[in-house]
Amino acid sequence: MLKLLLFLGVLLILQPAVGQTRQAPPLALKDLQGHSIRLDNHKGKVVLLNFWATWCPPCRAEIPDLIKTQRAYRSQGLRIIGITYPPEKISRVKDFVRKLKVNYPIALGTKRTKSLFTSSQTLPMTVIIDREGNIREVIEGIMFRDEFDQKVRPLLSSKSPRRCGTLVKHDFGFAKS
Repeated sequence: MLKLLLFLGVLLILQPAVGQTRQAPPLALKDLQGHSIRLDNHKGKVVLLNFWATWCPPCRAEIPDLIKTQRAYRSQGLRIIGITYPPEKISRVKDFVRKLKVNYPIALGTKRTKSLFTSSQTLPMTVIIDREGNIREVIEGIMFRDEFDQKVRPLLSSKSPRRCGTLVKHDFGFAKS
């Protein structure tokens, strides 16, 4: 119990004040094929870490929008990484990902992985990480289109590594709040 209280105290001390950012922790997880997914390999990209579970109805509802978003904004530097939240059976996750044709990597997470970002048990949960590796926002629940437009799109237009052609406005069918 004392260790838990000490751990929570350290987390509170490390939490940034409102309006400040903090560096994302070094994260290395295994994907569904056993390959390593390292967060630091995505520096220079805007990363959305989406914690989800196959048994979570709002998570399942959000994933088709994330697939569309990854497709539309990948060329602007967006990288979505889905992180499963236990308990999950790998075979069930693989079937689910294959059925939905998920176009971004899925990592196998743990409760400890999620606790690096929040103590909340809410799912889905999306962590927004900027191009410099700073945590900009944690969205608990489904990320709605207006949240994406306000919190993620500005990060995509800043310091974009490659820009060519014209920007086209897309309608991604995000759920409305």
